[in-house]
Amino acid sequence: MAPLFASGETLARDEVARAIERACCDNGFFYVTGHGIAPELLQRLDGESRAFFALPESEKLSIAMARGGRAWRGYFPVGGELTSGKPDLKEGIYFGTELGPADPRVRDGLPLHGANLFSAHVPGLRAAVLDYIAAATDAWHALMKGIALSLGLEANYFHRHYTADPTILFRIFHYPSGAQAPDSWGVGEHTDYGLLTLLGQDDIGGLQVKTRQGWIDAPPLPGTLVCNIGDMLDRLTGGYFRSTPHRARNASAAGRLSFPFFFDPSFDAEIQPLPALAAHAVEDRDTRWDGVSVRAFTGTYGDYLLDKVSKVFPELSRDVIS
Repeated sequence: MAPLFASGETLARDEVARAIERACCDNGFFYVTGHGIAPELLQRLDGESRAFFALPESEKLSIAMARGGRAWRGYFPVGGELTSGKPDLKEGIYFGTELGPADPRVRDGLPLHGANLFSAHVPGLRAAVLDYIAAATDAWHALMKGIALSLGLEANYFHRHYTADPTILFRIFHYPSGAQAPDSWGVGEHTDYGLLTLLGQDDIGGLQVKTRQGWIDAPPLPGTLVCNIGDMLDRLTGGYFRSTPHRARNASAAGRLSFPFFFDPSFDAEIQPLPALAAHAVEDRDTRWDGVSVRAFTGTYGDYLLDKVSKVFPELSRDVIS
């Protein structure tokens, strides 16, 4: 996967669009540089995150996800998240758009909307997370313009139809050090749920992508973020752009951090294939990691997202989704 460039860099606009199209049709993953997220911000986020995960378990659990209620925010311990029914060998913190109690979605009890939880033991993490979300949001808008142009659409198409009020989800994952069995994974094979994911990694690596030729490594490259498309962009393009399975493990003696940022359709957006590509949509159930066809899905993005996260945290879902 060669690096691509966000708008305003070396390649001309049309060349960027064509390069994005090739990457999304081929394996759904590419590297992005020129994304506008300052290295200093990533370094600050990394340092504050490591300080949090170094806390005793009891202090990390002071912001456990069960305390986040319907907002579904906070910390989960190693083994607390499932992929395909198997516990992941990672711990993490869930964040999203910061919403106060007066927001109509919070007043109405809409799942996955509300306030973030931050640890009093690492006060600098709050500012680092919120600053990163703001910077990544700007980068995402630029990238989605490139995605739109690569599909022959006007640059603001997705903003006008799907992301005027986006679903923003941000995670910090820590893969503890220690030898993992060859058949065990920090997070197992899966695809992302929404439109586009921006992934920041530390220098340890461990991400793998499933291509037509088999699994390949996606190591960290200085100054880049990894970008991959999600299930809803696969659905919108009828499979022209592929939502590609990936997985990760930590094979090092040090703790590994990753920072996936998910910028997804509005919660109430109806997801229908783009008219020019709808006729090309094919059944994908037999090739999907979970055996569920994303191209046959109908409904809102919120419907899809809630169904997926309820399988990741089955115990929590009983209290949140009703």
